[in-house]
Amino acid sequence: MNPLDRYETLVDDVDAFRAACDRPLPSVVRTNRIKASPVRVRDAFDEAGVAYDPVDWHDGLFRLPDGNPGGNWPHLHGWTHGQEEVSVLPALALDPQPGERVWDACAAPGSKTTQIADAMDDTGTVVANDNNLGRLSALRHNAERLGVTNAIVTNQDARNFSTKPLAFDEFDRALVDAPCSCEGTCRKNPDVLDEWTLDHVHGVAGIQKGILTRAIQATRAGGTVVYSTCTFAPEENEAVLDHALANEACEVVPFDLPLETAPGVTEWEGEEYDESVTRARRVYPHHNDTGGFFCAKLRVGGPDDHAGETEVAR
Repeated sequence: MNPLDRYETLVDDVDAFRAACDRPLPSVVRTNRIKASPVRVRDAFDEAGVAYDPVDWHDGLFRLPDGNPGGNWPHLHGWTHGQEEVSVLPALALDPQPGERVWDACAAPGSKTTQIADAMDDTGTVVANDNNLGRLSALRHNAERLGVTNAIVTNQDARNFSTKPLAFDEFDRALVDAPCSCEGTCRKNPDVLDEWTLDHVHGVAGIQKGILTRAIQATRAGGTVVYSTCTFAPEENEAVLDHALANEACEVVPFDLPLETAPGVTEWEGEEYDESVTRARRVYPHHNDTGGFFCAKLRVGGPDDHAGETEVAR
């Protein structure tokens, strides 16, 4: 079975959804504002003869028709970074501020870590964690090429993450871009559909619940946790949020994204989820010519606990 068959009841236009999933994914780069502005990148592309199309919903993103984001000198000098369009969304939702303490729980190979550092003007502290030591070498390479200096790299299982090696006990914000079944990446990696199994979906959902739980626990009251995946599976998306809502002091909050999205779903294969999961956003490939994605924003603390929300960023 093609796993995409499972989700036909969730999309507004099945034919458009399936057609988009069959098309190759456009190659995209993100401007690294630590080193260059979008205007400077455009001028550099013009000088180097690199064809590009600006992405209309984000002034720092460019689609490259030649499909080679790393094959030009602006990339070599750290002015740009190859990053899928929808991969930019979690850091936008997180909205990290200069001077804050931010945890990227599943950070390698560093696209979102470096985007977070960029948004923070390379100030404060970004703790970039991953349990895969081999993948951390890519993260360190990307951070160095992009000129990031505010990142600390750690190698822990995020489900049991300890702040003991750090000089502080809690974070202002945390990002959980969780390991998942990756169906939403089928446009750039069709093999994920052939390798997909329901057992893997159920297995990875348990890991996702553990990581999100630890992120909530490690974030101060009034702080923000963003949860994201590149899968369509409700077992890995809304069900994980529902578990967090039932077991931790947090709430899913509304937020805006600058492209077309659909709300989270409250029912799936006999399971019902908390109504607030509709505040999460689903991104389908046929709506914006992107990959598939899921993103949710949580505020840490009970409904009446707004402690720390007006704290000055460290």
